[in-house]
Order: sequence, then C-alpha cells, then structure tokens
Amino acid sequence: MNTLNTKTLQAALCVLASFSFTSVATADHVIDEIVVSADFRDTKLLESAASITVLDSQTIAKRQARHLEQLLNLAPNVNFSSGASRGRFIQIRGIGERSQFVEPINPSVGILVDGIDFTGIAGAATTMDIQQVEILRGPQGTLHGANALAGLINLQAVQPSKQTEGSLEISLAEYNSQTISAGIGGAINEELGYRFAVQKHSADGYIENEFLNRDDTDNIDELSIRSILDWQASVDTNLKLTVFHVDADNGYDAFSLDNTRHTLSDNPGHDRHEGTAVALQSSWQANQNFELASTLSYANNNLEYGYDEDWAYSDICVDFICVFDGYSSVDNYIRDSKNTSIDVRLVSKDGGKVFSGSTDWVLGVYWRDQGEELLRQYSFAGSDFTSDFNTRNLAIYGQLDSQFSSAITLITGLRIEQRKADYADSQLVAHDVDEDLWGGRIAMQYQTSADYMVYGLISRGYKAGGVNSDPDLAAADREFDTEQMWNFETGIKGLWLDGSLQAQVALFYQLRDDIQIKQSLVQPIEDTNAVSFTDYFGNSAEGSNYGIEVEFNYLASDTLALFGSVGLLETEYDTPLSDTLDSREQAHAPAYQFSLGASVQLSDNLALTVDVEGKDEFFLSSRHSTETQAYELVNANMVYDAGDWELSLWGRNLTDEDVVVRGFGSFGNDPRNGYITEPYYQFGEPRVFGLSGKYDF
Repeated sequence: MNTLNTKTLQAALCVLASFSFTSVATADHVIDEIVVSADFRDTKLLESAASITVLDSQTIAKRQARHLEQLLNLAPNVNFSSGASRGRFIQIRGIGERSQFVEPINPSVGILVDGIDFTGIAGAATTMDIQQVEILRGPQGTLHGANALAGLINLQAVQPSKQTEGSLEISLAEYNSQTISAGIGGAINEELGYRFAVQKHSADGYIENEFLNRDDTDNIDELSIRSILDWQASVDTNLKLTVFHVDADNGYDAFSLDNTRHTLSDNPGHDRHEGTAVALQSSWQANQNFELASTLSYANNNLEYGYDEDWAYSDICVDFICVFDGYSSVDNYIRDSKNTSIDVRLVSKDGGKVFSGSTDWVLGVYWRDQGEELLRQYSFAGSDFTSDFNTRNLAIYGQLDSQFSSAITLITGLRIEQRKADYADSQLVAHDVDEDLWGGRIAMQYQTSADYMVYGLISRGYKAGGVNSDPDLAAADREFDTEQMWNFETGIKGLWLDGSLQAQVALFYQLRDDIQIKQSLVQPIEDTNAVSFTDYFGNSAEGSNYGIEVEFNYLASDTLALFGSVGLLETEYDTPLSDTLDSREQAHAPAYQFSLGASVQLSDNLALTVDVEGKDEFFLSSRHSTETQAYELVNANMVYDAGDWELSLWGRNLTDEDVVVRGFGSFGNDPRNGYITEPYYQFGEPRVFGLSGKYDF
C-alpha cells in the first residue's frame, strides 16, 4: 500500500479526536515521572531523544499479562510472530525475524532481562515481578550494537527495598489457566538488600486434538525464579548479583488441516526451554570525575522445539478419502546456547565533564562470546543433522552529551565492533567471517520550555551477515551480506494541561541497504504430492520504512484516565522479491496499529479499565502473498481494591476474534484434497475470562 487506506486514516482520526477532547479538559493531577534505565544513564522518558514506550507494573497487571507477547500490542509499530507456544519473534517498525529452524540467525531486536542478554530467546521474557518494560524503537547502534538493528526491549525487575515488602497473587482463568506468583524483598542488614520472586503459570491452551481426544496438546507450563542481592560494599562500591531461571515445558500443536482450533496430530509438538542466567553488576564511584560501571553475565539455555509436520495421524487416509497417500513426519530441533558477555564503561560525573564543563561522556568496552549447538532430528533425513555456530564480538563505544545552553543538547555516539563467527555442520558446510561494523547516532534536543522537548535524530544500525547451511543451495545463495540501516527521526515530548496530559509524537524515515529476507528451497517429498521447505536467507537491494508514532496518557479528572498509542507505518522493497513477487510492503508490517483505553474510578474501592487494540492486515512472509485480516480486540479489567489486597475480574478479546499470529501460503499439506496449495494459519488467544486475587504486605 503506497497510500494510507481508509482504516489507517480512521485510526489516525481516533488519535486526533482524543487530543481534541483532552485539549479542553482540566485536571488537578500530575502524571508520575517515568525513568528509562536501558540507556547509559537513567534518563527521564520526556528528556530522551528517542521513540520509547514504557509499560509499568500497573499496566502489566491491568492486562493480566504473563509473558511479553501479551504486552507488545500496546506499543506503536511493534508486532510479533509466533510459530511456537509464545510470540518469540519480534518486529519493530516492520523489521525482525519471523521464525527459526535450521539456520542460525542474527536477531534484529535485542532483549535484555535484568541486564542479561536474551536476544533471540524471547521465550524467557515472562512478566514475573517485572517493574517496567522499556521498548526502544530504531537502531541502537551505540548502545547495543549488532543485535539491535530494529530496536531494543529491556525488562527491569522489581529491585531490593529498604523495608520488607512483598506480594502474593493467584489467578484462575478459562482453559484451565492457573497462575501463582510471589515476591518478597527487604534488607538483610544496612548494607545488603535482597529480592526473591517466583511464578508458576500453566494452561491447557486453546486447541482440541480430536485424534488424541485431548485439549492440552498446545499447553503452557512455565516456571520462573529470580533472586537479587544488592550489596553496598563500601561508600564508593555497589555490587548486585542477579540469578534468573526459567523452565518452560510447553506444547506446540497449533496448525490444523482445516484451519480451525481442532487438530488431528498423532505426534503433537513441544516448545521447551530450560535456562539459567547470572549477572553481576558493579558500580565504583572512583572519584568526583567519573564512575566505573560493569556488567558480567552468563546464560545457559537449552531449547527443544518440535512439531508434527504432517499435522495429521498416519492412518488419516483410512478414515477419509484421499486423493494422494498421506505422509507422516516429525521435525525436532534441540539447541544448546551459551552466552557470556562483559560490558565495562566509564561514566562521567559532574566534576568530570569536559569542554569547559559542558559535556558528559561515556567510554566503554564490550565483549561477547556466544556458542550454539544444534541437533535436528527429521523423519525424512537419512541421519541427524548437527551444526556448531560461534560468534565473538568486541566493541569500543563512546558518547558525548554536550549542553550548548540550558535549552540545547547535542548527543553524539559511536560504536566500532569487530565480529568473528564460524559455522560448521554435519553436511560439510563451513563458514568463517571476520568483519568490522560500526553504528552510532547524532541527536539534537531542544527544551522549548520546562515541559516540552523537541528532538532530531540520525542513527545508524547494522545486522551481521551469515551462512545458509543447506548444501543443495546454489553457490550464490550460500552466504548473505550484512544489512545496514540509516534512521532519520524527529519528535516532540512533553506535559500539557498543567501536567495532566503526557504525550509523545515521533516521525521516522529508515533507509535499509542489503535487506536480509528469508527465502525457501522447495523440494518434493518422495512418493507423495507434498513438498518440504528449506529456509535460507538472501539480500534484497534496498528498502525503506517510514511512519509516525503517537502515545499519550491523560488524567482527565479525579476519576477518569485516558491512554493510547497509534503507529502508522509504510514499508517497501525497491526490487522484486522473486520472479513471481513484485516489490511490495515488507512482511509483518501493518500499515496501522493502535491501542486506546480508559480507566474509570467507579467508587473508592472499585475501578474499571477498558481498552481496544487493533492492527491492519499485513503480509505473513516475503515468500508469498498470504495476508492476515485487520482486527480489533476489546479487553476489560474490573478491580476491587481493599488496601492490602485486591480482586480482579478480567477478560481479553471479549468479542472472540480470530487473530492470526503465524501463517503459511503456497503450501499443500492435506492428502484429502491432493495437497492443493492453500494458506494455513496459527491463531492467537480467543476470548478468555479470569479472576485474580493479590495480597501486598
């Protein structure tokens, strides 16, 4: 779509109408200040020259979210793809991966959980005891480097407190959904604080397997545990140790031959993740000039992902009339991933500013070593497939924040990164790369008054190239190049109406070069009319992504709060995708996305929150023309607050819409119709009602 369609314009008008309404209202309340922790320094949201969404613990509670995927629709121009038990693959402004099978991938969206790098492993991003989620849009070339071309998501846990405090929450919902979570923190002594949290979440899922007569083959079973020790070792030294463990034993039985929530699989799949991670963060106030800060982290993740490839039982052609004989196949991927990183930086203090005391500075060194071993067990293969992929990154980075006057600040950042990678597999494919990469940003902030800030930004991001493993590929398709992107952005942030209205507006234009896009090698399955697909990555010449992002929070009165976000997005390739697909919009890039809602205080103890979220249709892949349908979802949460305890009655997707979270086109998998090519879809959450109780102490 080269022009915005009618629904896109309607979404934009909704936002304009909201601002028109709020501009004539008054309120006595002031919105709390929001601080972003993902940058080099803690920064006020309204003073950061970037498009950032911050979702706090209250927002998480109102959504009754158990995982990051249930929050992403609240952020403008943020989408996700499932193809697993969770939405593990995230796209920001239309950029990001949509699946992973044999190929090693270099993610486009970075994910940090308590300072620990879980990039590419978003299944670990549960909301257990999370204080806030920060979503940074646009390349983070200075901050995070190679794995943050599209943006960065930072999950920050509740930290140790001076006083003993905690909470216990129990939630029950349809589909046998049960959640119990607890967190407690306080001070062991004057120097040592702690926080411990645990969450167990389980549900049967939304699929009925008619062949096995079960309703739990697509189940969720997740355990998360976190402990934090915060030690003020001396007046100048602080140490914080975080240990995080996740154990997910989820089912995966999502696709049906009839495109319904009723499957016929005889070998339903699974999506398992057992991971343990440790991070040691230190801060040494060396003198009045600078602080030495460091983070050492290690994560060991064992993942197993498998599925019934034929989505049916072996004797389906005995019970049904088939045009061709059916086939039976299971595909299973076992990954062992280890990730070690060290980040050491010098951060200036007031006494260490340079250039006549006008400029703060940061200078840092980053090192990362990640290894991933894969075992693929595939029914049609003659033997198991194994691969070993190792990457080592070494980066030097720095940033200057120069205050030219009380109103104008210039931010300049640069990151130079050396990346080495080697790959080898059991089919004698080998690949080594040694490349130098660079990214950074130049931003200008103008504080027009105490309440408003205007900024302009130019940033550059990069995503490393790699290798395709399948030996049947042509030589020209075996490797793909590094992708680069320039991001041009301007925006305004501020408080209006005596602090009762907080708003952010950002306009961006992104130029992408050597875009990495996923292709497929199609091969027939012997003795059937079905085909198998081997994914591989290639490069499109260039493309562009541009649009607008709006967010607002408005305290209209003592009893009414309004909130919302809208993202408008246009994307395009400048060259045809294949011999049969012309240049068009990029995949998983809806032209509009919105979330609008209101919270009403019905009485001293009773509050109601209602919100509507929606997306435009979008292509599911760059390989075919299958699209989703546009949708709108209605969610509600009624809370009775009695001080130390509260009771919530909530519902999501109240109109029971079918939402596609993954799909395939140009694909035949049903022997009953002769493997005729047709689209297949994985559906998201249907209508769900639940009841939650929470006790704070």
